[in-house]
Amino acid sequence: MRSCLVLEGGAKRGIYTAGVLDVLLENNIMTDGVIGVSAGAIHGCSYVSKQIGRSIRYNLKYNNDYRFMSFKSWLKTGNMVDTDFAYNELPEKLDIFDHKTFENNPTNFYVTCSNLKTGKAEYIRCPEMKGKYMDYLRASASMPFVSKIVEIDNKSFLDGGITDSIPLQAAFDLGYDKNIVVQTRPEGYSKKPFALKWLAKLVYKKFPEFIKALQNRHTMYNQELAQINKLQEEGKIFVIRPTRYIKIKRMETNPDIIKEMYELGRHDASAALMKLKTFLKK
Repeated sequence: MRSCLVLEGGAKRGIYTAGVLDVLLENNIMTDGVIGVSAGAIHGCSYVSKQIGRSIRYNLKYNNDYRFMSFKSWLKTGNMVDTDFAYNELPEKLDIFDHKTFENNPTNFYVTCSNLKTGKAEYIRCPEMKGKYMDYLRASASMPFVSKIVEIDNKSFLDGGITDSIPLQAAFDLGYDKNIVVQTRPEGYSKKPFALKWLAKLVYKKFPEFIKALQNRHTMYNQELAQINKLQEEGKIFVIRPTRYIKIKRMETNPDIIKEMYELGRHDASAALMKLKTFLKK
Protein backbone atom coordinates (compact mmCIF):
# COMPACT_ATOMS: atom_id res chain seq x y z
CA MET A 1 0.00 0.00 0.00
CA ARG A 2 1.23 3.51 -0.85
CA SER A 3 0.93 6.46 1.52
CA CYS A 4 0.41 10.11 0.66
CA LEU A 5 0.19 13.43 2.47
CA VAL A 6 -2.65 15.65 1.26
CA LEU A 7 -1.91 19.24 2.27
CA GLU A 8 -4.52 22.00 2.28
CA GLY A 9 -3.50 25.63 1.65
CA GLY A 10 -4.58 28.79 3.41
CA ALA A 11 -1.84 31.45 3.06
CA LYS A 12 -0.32 32.23 6.49
CA ARG A 13 -2.74 29.74 8.08
CA GLY A 14 -0.68 27.08 6.33
CA ILE A 15 2.13 27.46 8.87
CA TYR A 16 0.07 24.97 10.89
CA THR A 17 0.98 22.38 8.26
CA ALA A 18 4.67 23.25 8.62
CA GLY A 19 4.43 22.35 12.31
CA VAL A 20 2.81 19.01 11.50
CA LEU A 21 5.42 18.18 8.84
CA ASP A 22 8.34 19.01 11.14
CA VAL A 23 7.05 16.52 13.72
CA LEU A 24 6.72 13.85 11.02
CA LEU A 25 10.30 14.48 9.90
CA GLU A 26 11.59 14.37 13.47
CA ASN A 27 9.97 10.94 13.80
CA ASN A 28 11.27 9.65 10.46
CA ILE A 29 7.81 9.44 8.90
CA MET A 30 8.20 9.88 5.15
CA THR A 31 5.29 9.08 2.85
CA ASP A 32 5.42 7.73 -0.71
CA GLY A 33 3.73 10.83 -2.05
CA VAL A 34 2.87 14.44 -1.19
CA ILE A 35 0.18 16.45 -2.94
CA GLY A 36 -0.09 20.06 -1.84
CA VAL A 37 -2.20 23.09 -2.58
CA SER A 38 -0.88 26.65 -2.33
CA ALA A 39 0.73 27.07 1.13
CA GLY A 40 0.46 23.29 1.55
CA ALA A 41 2.69 22.84 -1.49
CA ILE A 42 5.08 25.55 -0.29
CA HIS A 43 5.64 23.78 3.03
CA GLY A 44 5.39 20.33 1.47
CA CYS A 45 8.50 20.79 -0.66
CA SER A 46 10.57 21.48 2.49
CA TYR A 47 9.23 18.21 3.89
CA VAL A 48 10.46 16.34 0.81
CA SER A 49 13.84 18.09 1.11
CA LYS A 50 13.82 17.02 4.81
CA GLN A 51 14.59 20.52 6.09
CA ILE A 52 13.17 20.54 9.61
CA GLY A 53 12.29 24.04 10.82
CA ARG A 54 12.91 25.77 7.49
CA SER A 55 9.34 27.00 6.97
CA ILE A 56 8.87 28.58 10.38
CA ARG A 57 12.41 29.99 10.30
CA TYR A 58 12.04 31.99 7.11
CA ASN A 59 8.42 32.91 7.86
CA LEU A 60 9.48 34.61 11.09
CA LYS A 61 12.72 36.08 9.76
CA TYR A 62 11.19 37.72 6.68
CA ASN A 63 7.71 38.32 8.05
CA ASN A 64 8.13 42.11 7.99
CA ASP A 65 9.85 42.27 4.61
CA TYR A 66 7.23 43.76 2.28
CA ARG A 67 8.43 41.48 -0.53
CA PHE A 68 7.39 38.39 1.42
CA MET A 69 3.65 39.18 1.28
CA SER A 70 2.06 42.64 1.31
CA PHE A 71 -0.14 45.09 -0.54
CA LYS A 72 3.00 47.17 -1.10
CA SER A 73 4.46 44.29 -3.09
CA TRP A 74 1.19 44.01 -5.02
CA LEU A 75 1.23 47.72 -5.91
CA LYS A 76 4.86 47.56 -7.00
CA THR A 77 4.92 44.24 -8.86
CA GLY A 78 1.34 43.11 -9.43
CA ASN A 79 1.91 40.18 -7.06
CA MET A 80 1.11 40.09 -3.36
CA VAL A 81 4.19 37.89 -3.04
CA ASP A 82 7.24 39.27 -4.85
CA THR A 83 8.15 36.57 -7.38
CA ASP A 84 11.90 37.11 -7.52
CA PHE A 85 12.24 37.36 -3.74
CA ALA A 86 10.08 34.36 -2.79
CA TYR A 87 11.00 31.94 -5.57
CA ASN A 88 14.58 32.92 -6.33
CA GLU A 89 16.39 34.97 -3.70
CA LEU A 90 14.87 33.23 -0.67
CA PRO A 91 15.45 29.56 -1.69
CA GLU A 92 18.75 30.16 -3.48
CA LYS A 93 20.48 32.70 -1.22
CA LEU A 94 18.71 33.56 2.03
CA ASP A 95 17.44 30.20 3.31
CA ILE A 96 18.85 27.72 0.85
CA PHE A 97 16.59 24.95 -0.38
CA ASP A 98 18.21 21.50 -0.40
CA HIS A 99 17.73 20.58 -4.06
CA LYS A 100 19.90 17.47 -3.83
CA THR A 101 17.89 15.87 -1.03
CA PHE A 102 14.61 16.78 -2.72
CA GLU A 103 15.65 15.26 -6.05
CA ASN A 104 17.08 12.10 -4.46
CA ASN A 105 14.04 11.52 -2.26
CA PRO A 106 11.84 8.74 -3.74
CA THR A 107 8.75 10.55 -2.42
CA ASN A 108 6.70 11.87 -5.36
CA PHE A 109 5.79 15.55 -4.99
CA TYR A 110 2.73 17.03 -6.69
CA VAL A 111 1.43 20.58 -6.78
CA THR A 112 -2.19 21.45 -7.49
CA CYS A 113 -2.87 24.31 -9.92
CA SER A 114 -6.05 25.78 -11.35
CA ASN A 115 -6.19 25.87 -15.16
CA LEU A 116 -8.01 29.09 -16.00
CA LYS A 117 -9.22 27.95 -19.42
CA THR A 118 -10.76 24.68 -18.26
CA GLY A 119 -11.70 25.74 -14.75
CA LYS A 120 -10.27 22.40 -13.55
CA ALA A 121 -7.43 21.39 -11.27
CA GLU A 122 -4.21 19.94 -12.63
CA TYR A 123 -1.83 17.87 -10.52
CA ILE A 124 1.75 18.28 -11.64
CA ARG A 125 4.48 15.95 -10.44
CA CYS A 126 7.62 17.96 -9.75
CA PRO A 127 10.88 15.97 -9.88
CA GLU A 128 12.80 19.14 -8.99
CA MET A 129 12.16 22.65 -7.66
CA LYS A 130 13.76 24.51 -10.55
CA GLY A 131 12.67 26.12 -13.80
CA LYS A 132 9.09 25.48 -14.79
CA TYR A 133 8.50 23.26 -11.77
CA MET A 134 9.18 26.21 -9.49
CA ASP A 135 6.69 28.12 -11.66
CA TYR A 136 4.08 25.43 -10.99
CA LEU A 137 4.70 25.85 -7.26
CA ARG A 138 4.32 29.60 -7.67
CA ALA A 139 1.12 29.15 -9.68
CA SER A 140 -0.37 26.90 -7.01
CA ALA A 141 0.18 29.67 -4.43
CA SER A 142 -0.86 32.63 -6.61
CA MET A 143 -4.07 33.94 -5.09
CA PRO A 144 -6.68 35.35 -7.51
CA PHE A 145 -7.06 39.14 -7.79
CA VAL A 146 -3.73 39.85 -6.07
CA SER A 147 -1.45 37.78 -8.31
CA LYS A 148 -0.53 37.80 -11.96
CA ILE A 149 -1.60 34.81 -14.03
CA VAL A 150 1.25 32.30 -14.36
CA GLU A 151 1.81 31.12 -17.94
CA ILE A 152 3.46 27.69 -18.36
CA ASP A 153 3.59 25.71 -21.62
CA ASN A 154 0.84 27.85 -23.18
CA LYS A 155 -1.49 27.29 -20.22
CA SER A 156 -2.73 29.87 -17.71
CA PHE A 157 -2.66 28.98 -14.02
CA LEU A 158 -3.55 30.36 -10.58
CA ASP A 159 -4.21 29.14 -7.04
CA GLY A 160 -4.95 25.42 -6.93
CA GLY A 161 -7.29 25.90 -4.00
CA ILE A 162 -9.94 27.42 -6.27
CA THR A 163 -10.56 24.15 -8.13
CA ASP A 164 -9.46 21.55 -5.56
CA SER A 165 -8.87 22.81 -2.04
CA ILE A 166 -8.12 19.44 -0.44
CA PRO A 167 -7.06 17.01 -3.22
CA LEU A 168 -7.81 13.76 -1.40
CA GLN A 169 -9.63 12.21 -4.36
CA ALA A 170 -6.70 13.12 -6.58
CA ALA A 171 -4.40 11.20 -4.21
CA PHE A 172 -6.62 8.12 -4.53
CA ASP A 173 -6.72 8.53 -8.31
CA LEU A 174 -2.91 8.71 -8.40
CA GLY A 175 -2.75 5.31 -6.73
CA TYR A 176 -2.24 6.24 -3.10
CA ASP A 177 -4.48 4.28 -0.77
CA LYS A 178 -3.14 5.28 2.68
CA ASN A 179 -3.79 8.99 2.80
CA ILE A 180 -3.03 11.48 5.56
CA VAL A 181 -4.99 14.72 5.22
CA VAL A 182 -3.63 17.83 6.89
CA GLN A 183 -6.28 20.54 7.09
CA THR A 184 -5.73 24.11 8.24
CA ARG A 185 -9.20 24.80 9.61
CA PRO A 186 -10.72 23.18 12.70
CA GLU A 187 -13.55 20.66 12.64
CA GLY A 188 -16.96 22.16 11.96
CA TYR A 189 -15.82 24.83 9.51
CA SER A 190 -18.02 25.46 6.48
CA LYS A 191 -17.10 27.73 3.58
CA LYS A 192 -19.53 30.50 2.63
CA PRO A 193 -20.49 31.45 -0.94
CA PHE A 194 -18.14 33.63 -2.97
CA ALA A 195 -19.05 37.30 -2.53
CA LEU A 196 -17.13 38.99 -5.36
CA LYS A 197 -18.85 37.59 -8.43
CA TRP A 198 -18.92 40.99 -10.12
CA LEU A 199 -15.16 41.41 -9.69
CA ALA A 200 -14.44 37.92 -11.01
CA LYS A 201 -16.47 38.66 -14.16
CA LEU A 202 -14.48 41.86 -14.63
CA VAL A 203 -10.97 40.55 -13.96
CA TYR A 204 -11.29 37.07 -15.52
CA LYS A 205 -13.76 37.74 -18.33
CA LYS A 206 -11.54 35.78 -20.75
CA PHE A 207 -11.89 32.68 -18.57
CA PRO A 208 -15.58 31.88 -18.00
CA GLU A 209 -14.83 28.38 -16.66
CA PHE A 210 -12.54 29.82 -14.01
CA ILE A 211 -15.26 32.29 -13.03
CA LYS A 212 -17.61 29.34 -12.53
CA ALA A 213 -14.98 27.64 -10.37
CA LEU A 214 -14.69 30.75 -8.19
CA GLN A 215 -18.47 30.94 -7.83
CA ASN A 216 -18.80 27.23 -7.00
CA ARG A 217 -15.78 26.94 -4.73
CA HIS A 218 -17.78 26.84 -1.50
CA THR A 219 -19.83 23.91 -2.79
CA MET A 220 -16.72 22.01 -3.89
CA TYR A 221 -14.96 22.69 -0.58
CA ASN A 222 -17.86 21.68 1.61
CA GLN A 223 -18.35 18.48 -0.41
CA GLU A 224 -14.68 17.66 0.13
CA LEU A 225 -15.10 18.20 3.88
CA ALA A 226 -18.07 15.82 3.89
CA GLN A 227 -16.04 13.17 2.04
CA ILE A 228 -13.13 13.58 4.47
CA ASN A 229 -15.39 13.25 7.52
CA LYS A 230 -17.02 10.12 6.07
CA LEU A 231 -13.76 8.39 5.20
CA GLN A 232 -12.25 9.36 8.54
CA GLU A 233 -15.15 7.76 10.39
CA GLU A 234 -14.68 4.62 8.29
CA GLY A 235 -10.98 4.52 9.18
CA LYS A 236 -9.93 4.78 5.53
CA ILE A 237 -7.90 7.98 5.94
CA PHE A 238 -6.06 9.76 8.74
CA VAL A 239 -6.81 13.42 9.43
CA ILE A 240 -4.82 16.03 11.33
CA ARG A 241 -6.53 19.39 11.75
CA PRO A 242 -6.35 22.30 14.24
CA THR A 243 -7.81 21.20 17.58
CA ARG A 244 -8.66 24.78 18.47
CA TYR A 245 -9.41 28.00 16.65
CA ILE A 246 -6.68 30.60 16.27
CA LYS A 247 -7.63 33.89 14.68
CA ILE A 248 -4.97 34.28 12.00
CA LYS A 249 -5.25 36.47 8.91
CA ARG A 250 -4.37 35.27 5.42
CA MET A 251 -1.60 37.89 5.46
CA GLU A 252 -0.83 37.72 9.17
CA THR A 253 2.16 39.83 10.27
CA ASN A 254 2.07 39.23 14.04
CA PRO A 255 4.98 36.84 14.72
CA ASP A 256 3.39 35.62 17.95
CA ILE A 257 0.25 34.45 16.12
CA ILE A 258 2.31 32.80 13.37
CA LYS A 259 4.40 30.98 15.98
CA GLU A 260 1.25 29.97 17.89
CA MET A 261 -0.26 28.44 14.74
CA TYR A 262 2.97 26.56 14.01
CA GLU A 263 3.18 25.26 17.58
CA LEU A 264 -0.44 24.09 17.39
CA GLY A 265 0.51 22.03 14.33
CA ARG A 266 3.39 20.50 16.26
CA HIS A 267 1.16 19.80 19.26
CA ASP A 268 -1.60 18.17 17.22
CA ALA A 269 0.84 16.04 15.22
CA SER A 270 2.63 14.91 18.37
CA ALA A 271 -0.68 13.99 20.01
CA ALA A 272 -1.70 11.96 16.95
CA LEU A 273 1.68 10.29 16.44
CA MET A 274 0.96 6.85 17.91
CA LYS A 275 -2.37 6.51 16.12
CA LEU A 276 -0.75 7.69 12.88
CA LYS A 277 1.98 5.07 13.12
CA THR A 278 -0.67 2.40 13.71
CA PHE A 279 -2.63 3.64 10.68
CA LEU A 280 0.45 3.47 8.46
CA LYS A 281 1.32 -0.07 9.65
CA LYS A 282 -2.15 -1.53 8.99
